[in-house]
Amino acid sequence: MSATTFDLASLDFDAIARRSDQARSQRVVMFAITAILALAWVTPFYYLAISIFKSNAEYGMGSPLALPTSFAPVLENVAEAWTKAKMGSGMLNSLLYGVVGGAAAIFIAALASYGLTRIDFRGKGFWFMLIFSGTIFPLQMYLIPLFMGYNKLGLTNSRLGMMLFYTAVCIPFPVLVLRNYMAGLPREMDEAARIDGCSEFRIFRSIILPNCWAPMATLFLIQFTWIWNDLIFSMVLTNREDARSLMNGLMVLQGSYANTTPNVVMTATLLASLPSVLLFLLLRRHFMNGLKLQSL
Repeated sequence: MSATTFDLASLDFDAIARRSDQARSQRVVMFAITAILALAWVTPFYYLAISIFKSNAEYGMGSPLALPTSFAPVLENVAEAWTKAKMGSGMLNSLLYGVVGGAAAIFIAALASYGLTRIDFRGKGFWFMLIFSGTIFPLQMYLIPLFMGYNKLGLTNSRLGMMLFYTAVCIPFPVLVLRNYMAGLPREMDEAARIDGCSEFRIFRSIILPNCWAPMATLFLIQFTWIWNDLIFSMVLTNREDARSLMNGLMVLQGSYANTTPNVVMTATLLASLPSVLLFLLLRRHFMNGLKLQSL
């Protein structure tokens, strides 16, 4: 075997040095851009973090980005935000809408996806496109007919009406995801179960659902977060305090109280974001597994 030899004299060291300098300059530019973006992303959170620890007088007199002089005002801000925004009833309503609406929508979507992928019948493509069409049109176009229909049915200002709406509007996207996921599950499992005498619902409950927990948990987190943060439909369909969602209550807090300072509003906003963060922390393992591509 002959060893490969290099002629050092043939190498262009100036070109190598220029490429090295160019790569170093690109890294510096990328680091600078990343640092600026990070600073722009962190600044609002810094503003939020220091504002909730300021009293109304301190917030009005000092610089908005100045550090607070004490941590004690946060308790007063929390109490004021909780009382004025009626956050207790708002959180319970949003939790009810998010859990019931999200869970019911995903279960119905799982049933529909099972039928579209595991049962042979005519018109499967038509039914899938009919369900999927719910994600094509902007949701705002449903406001007027939905409001008129709810008025005729007496479902405005009711928890039942809100749960029915959130369940219906959250079905199409989970159907798309679960249909693609279930299509990758081997059909041999279904056939073996049918030979053993299992019904279709037993196959769905005992075989398909246990293999879909990860994407279903991911979808539940996504749909719960959307329902929790929804304002426009809650504002149109409910105006009574007992059925008002949390985001609707925050809007009332900001609009109805002229003497409410921004630090109290931001304290209420921070409190409103905690349940979604806690839910993500509880479901983070299933969330990450649901984002992985699994080959079966």
